[in-house]
Parts: sequence; structure tokens; C-alpha cells
Amino acid sequence: MNKLINWVDERLPIVDAWNKHLAKYYAPKNFNVWYFFGSLAMLVLVNQLVTGIWLTMSYNPSAEGAFASVEYIMRDVEWGWLLRYLHSTGASAFFVVVYLHMFRGLMYGSYQKPRELIWIFGMLIYLVLMAEAFMGYLLPWGQMSYWGAQVIVNLFGAIPVIGEDLSLWIRGDYLISGITLNRFFALHVVALPIVLLGLVVLHILALHEVGSNNPDGIDIKKNKDENGVPKDGIPFHPYYTVHDLLGVAVFFFIFFIVVFYFPEMGGLFLEKPNFEPANNLNTPEHIAPVWYFTPFYAMLRAVTVDLFGLDAKFWGVVVMGAAIAILFVLPWLDKSPVRSIRYKGWMSKVALAVFVVSFIILGYLGIVPATEGRTIAAQILTVLYFLYFILMPFYTRMEKTKPVPERVTG
Repeated sequence: MNKLINWVDERLPIVDAWNKHLAKYYAPKNFNVWYFFGSLAMLVLVNQLVTGIWLTMSYNPSAEGAFASVEYIMRDVEWGWLLRYLHSTGASAFFVVVYLHMFRGLMYGSYQKPRELIWIFGMLIYLVLMAEAFMGYLLPWGQMSYWGAQVIVNLFGAIPVIGEDLSLWIRGDYLISGITLNRFFALHVVALPIVLLGLVVLHILALHEVGSNNPDGIDIKKNKDENGVPKDGIPFHPYYTVHDLLGVAVFFFIFFIVVFYFPEMGGLFLEKPNFEPANNLNTPEHIAPVWYFTPFYAMLRAVTVDLFGLDAKFWGVVVMGAAIAILFVLPWLDKSPVRSIRYKGWMSKVALAVFVVSFIILGYLGIVPATEGRTIAAQILTVLYFLYFILMPFYTRMEKTKPVPERVTG
């Protein structure tokens, strides 16, 4: 076995990669519960890939057969119902884990120098994940799948000059049809997973190049012993591989409770209209995207005023796009001399709290039907969302910060 390993390693440095990224990759010794979510994101990604592969074996990507094939998977394929629920619940679990992972980054300043590229790769993963979820949402070919896709694709029509042609190009037809379903299927199962996996690899490589951040926001590489080993670091394997098993166990416990007892989650994960086949002559009473898109959908609906000769629909699309785009420039907006929320001033803490609350309430407003009062609330919360980023260069400069310790505190 050793001879085989040596023979392979001379031609493909597997042992070197193992040491660099696991056995001899030194991570800060003060990781807390918020650091479970990176490994959990990898776990859910594997779940989505494996269950997705098995689902495609029985799925029919055509307007005539898609809905029936999903019913066939649920009723007649052995363990098909479990595969389908693992995949549909896994999609929501993916976004829960990713949102908590992003929140950890916001709290502990994991986007600050020298980790800007890690953050950008992470945001690209988030963007591709949204596209992947949107493409996959059409595949069951239920009522909400069909009309949700119709609404989202039609938003591109609000773009001046090229909007209508762009919408037509995305659909491949003058309305959502079998060709749209077929191309979304191809993108969902082939193109986007390849891009997603590539970005995940780049994200991890960039992370291991500069080292992991920690709750204190201290670079452990700056304090090494005579052997060049960080004094406040421990090998990722076996310490954190075993440590992460606790997070995996808790995650699986919650995940399987949802899969076996609440797979629809009251219509949040699987909407009731999606158990009816798509019908282009029958519009559902209330069309809303899946919960993980609803904060941005609420921002879209919050814009009700025409400006500069362009209608509110166009400006809603601009606001929705800007809400995602502004995340990419976050590393250059934060001017604080410290990374972690532990040592930032009260303004940063209040701003982050207001931002999180605004995002959560916007998510709720995107689910429920719009009313005048809800629209006003969404407008106020959208402004608060953007103010978190726009004012960041000012309040991070102005506030008084606490002294950062020389060594990690645990």
C-alpha cells in the first residue's frame, strides 16, 4: 500500500495536498459554533449532487411528462419520495446554511484584507446558487413553478431596449414552454453545478492560502513558534474534522425531522399550488418565489414610482440587482481598524442588528400578498438594507473600537 501511495504521489501529489489542506493546515483554536456552517454547506452540496443525480434517472424534462414523472418518482420509484424530499428540503437547508455562513462573515469581518478574494468567491457561489435554485424550481412543472418562472423571466422585459429580446432568449419561446423547461434542466444538472464546484474549489484554495479568520479577527500566522507553526493554531485534521462531526450530527437531526415530518414546511419549501400541473390558462391567486428569494422580491415590489421616463418595474429590477451587487464591494466599504464585532463600537453592532432584522422582515413581506401598509414597510426596510452598506465607511471610521488582544482569547 505504501509503495502504491508513493507511486501515485510521485505523479499526483495527493499526500502533499492532504497535508496542505487538512493534516498540516493550521486553523485558529478558538472556532465557535458559527464555524460549523462552512463544512455544513459542503455537506448539503454533496446531498444535492447525489440526490439530484438519482432524481434525473427517473425525471422526464418535457412539458408533457415533467409533472407526471415527479409523481412517478414520489409514488412508484423505490425510495423516490425520500430522494425527492431530501433534494427539495436540501435546497432550503442549503440557503439556511449559506445565510448563516454569510452572517458569520459579517460578524467577524471575514471579508477584510487579506480575505477579499475569499468573500468575492463566496458571493459568486451565492449568485450561482440562486441561479441553480431558480432553474431547479421550474422542473416540477407545477402551477407555482410555472407562474413563478413566468414572473421572474418577465422582469427582464423591463430593461430598456434589450428587455423583450432578452426575455425571449431566456425562455426560448414567447411564453414559458417545453423548450424553457428543457434548457433550465440542462443548466440545472450540468452547467451550473460545474461552475458551482469550480467556485467552491477556488473559495477553499483562497481560504487556505491566507488562513482562516476567527472570532477575534486575529491573524494567527503573525505569531509562530521556532518551527514556523502558529502558536494559536491547531491542525484542521483531526481536531476540526472530529469537531465538525458534532455540527453534522445536530444538523442531520434537525434536517431529517423536517424531511420525515414537515417536508412542505407549511408551504414554504413546497407550495400547495405546485401539487397541481402547470396550466398557462389558470393563474394562482398569489404568486411568490421560494422563501430564500423573498427578501429581494419584497424590494422589487417596494418600488412603485416611475422615474426618468422608466417605469417602476425597471427600477424594482435595478434595486433588486443592486441589493445583491452591493455585497461584492463590502470589503472596501468597511474602514474599521478591527475585524471582529467583539471589538467594534456600538454603531457597527446596531447597524448589523438593524440589517439582519430588515432582511428577515423583508423575507416575510415577500411571501405575503402586497398591501399599502406592507409596501410602505418594505420601502422603509429596503432603505435600511442599503443604508447598512452606504453608511458603513462613515460609522466604521467614526466609532471608538476596543483594543484587540495579541493572542486569540477563545
